[in-house]
Amino acid sequence: MTIASPRPQIFAVLVAAATVMVGQAALTEPASAGGRVSWTYAPSDRDASSALSMGLQAYGLINDFRSGEIRQKGRNNRAGLGQNGRGNLGIVQQRGDGHSGTLQQNGDNNAFGLFQFGRGTDDHVVQNGDGGSGTTFSYGW
Repeated sequence: MTIASPRPQIFAVLVAAATVMVGQAALTEPASAGGRVSWTYAPSDRDASSALSMGLQAYGLINDFRSGEIRQKGRNNRAGLGQNGRGNLGIVQQRGDGHSGTLQQNGDNNAFGLFQFGRGTDDHVVQNGDGGSGTTFSYGW
């Protein structure tokens, strides 16, 4: 005769109870709670940096950007772009409402794109040196 171990049943009951508690906690959170996710890529490898720089330059050429450009579509957005040096490409693009973003480039032949989507993102980038590139993508809700 075999006796069944109560462990699997206890485990199932604990999982069910935890699921109910998490579900109730999720229902008590305000529906308007916001957040954001942000991703920055700044390659240190010369070849990757050159490839990203060429990609940003192509994006700028297609969209008729000059050495520096701020493009906004939405309401209550704030943006700034400062460049000290030659041959820099700085892009700040905001789509949505309530964004705050600045890009400061110090040096020569740098390229950086700051792209903000959704609402309420807050990004401030400083790029120092020569020949660097990078990009930041942010989404807020």
